[in-house]
Amino acid sequence: MADFDDRAFRSAMSNFCTGVVIATGSADGVPAGFAAQSFVSLSLEPPLVALCPGKASSSWPKLRNSGSFCINILAADQKAICDAMARSGGDKFADIQWHSGVTGSPILANAVGYIDCDLEAEHDAGDHTVAIGRVKDFQIRGADKSPLLFFQGGYGTFGELT
Repeated sequence: MADFDDRAFRSAMSNFCTGVVIATGSADGVPAGFAAQSFVSLSLEPPLVALCPGKASSSWPKLRNSGSFCINILAADQKAICDAMARSGGDKFADIQWHSGVTGSPILANAVGYIDCDLEAEHDAGDHTVAIGRVKDFQIRGADKSPLLFFQGGYGTFGELT
């Protein structure tokens, strides 16, 4: 069997368009967060979502330790927030407006919507963790807004529904 080509696999997977979310939490009253694309609705009964943070993430342990996290769905005009949250270190929330949700996790202003969750379970998954969240609160605030999308290594917006 030939060696597995990580680069080719990454390139192949980049052909699947994903939305961009910011996972947030509050560690000892200090907001923490990171940009993610590995997010999915998991179950309606009970209401569950899944988030897949990388094991090298320095932000995920802060969210894990808080026992909750909030998924903020970014709008197309919020790429600057994605860029800020993708950086390592520093005060990622310095120029970002937010308020605390029911779990204490930050809810970002002007996002398309949010899903605020308690951490239900974690599962090992290679170089990532699958974190399961039980939904405690959610709101869609921008049904008329286009979401921020990631495709083939770049960011864009949704064209039209067919």
